[in-house]
Amino acid sequence: MVRKAAAILLGPLLTAATASAGDFASFQPLGFSPDGKVFAFEEFGVQDGSGFPYSTVYFIDTEKDAYLKGTPIRVRIDDETAGLGKARAESRDKAKALIAEHKVLDTPGVLAAFNPMGEVGADRNRIKYLPYAVEPTPGGSYALALEDIPLPVSENCQDITPDGGKGFRLKLVKRDGQAADTVLHEDTRVPESRACPISYQISGAMTFHPLAAEPVHVALVLVRSFGFEGADGRWVAVPFRP
Repeated sequence: MVRKAAAILLGPLLTAATASAGDFASFQPLGFSPDGKVFAFEEFGVQDGSGFPYSTVYFIDTEKDAYLKGTPIRVRIDDETAGLGKARAESRDKAKALIAEHKVLDTPGVLAAFNPMGEVGADRNRIKYLPYAVEPTPGGSYALALEDIPLPVSENCQDITPDGGKGFRLKLVKRDGQAADTVLHEDTRVPESRACPISYQISGAMTFHPLAAEPVHVALVLVRSFGFEGADGRWVAVPFRP
């Protein structure tokens, strides 16, 4: 079943860009609601060009693949001398009511796989993972595969990407150790929130197993786009139930 992916833009988990290069934000998962219906995370970093610190907290409805009402919660300090910690503290303070309501800090889930941008030799089009962080691991492995697909370029990107726009198709190709061929997401257009994409790669997966509900997985897709001082890195998070 093709799912509509929320345009959730994240940055690499283990990198933080300086103001002299492209803006690759950091990604901090907050967790899932106990029933798995909500997934929350923070992204933060320093914008290229301006040098302004920012932090954004997202709450995703994992059934509708959409933001919760009133989110994302965005904070940017328009002062290049301001510390990143100030932006992070402010966004977390604004998000504290939703954090408490959905109890996401109580059930963090598992970062089952992650291939950061700088990892040498990583397969950028496929990722394989085990859903549990225990040994011995029950059940089999899962695998995701991604491919770029050509799409019409937006008017704003025509001069930057003359070869056309790029979207992506994401598939679940292994489920509990068995071969699968399930389309999880397929772009029909390039959302404006992705700016002008250069490329995509499958770079991570999170999992959560509620006590009385189906497991929830979240695929993390890195999108590189043209930035002010270099390529920017953002993420699209695709929740699904395998």
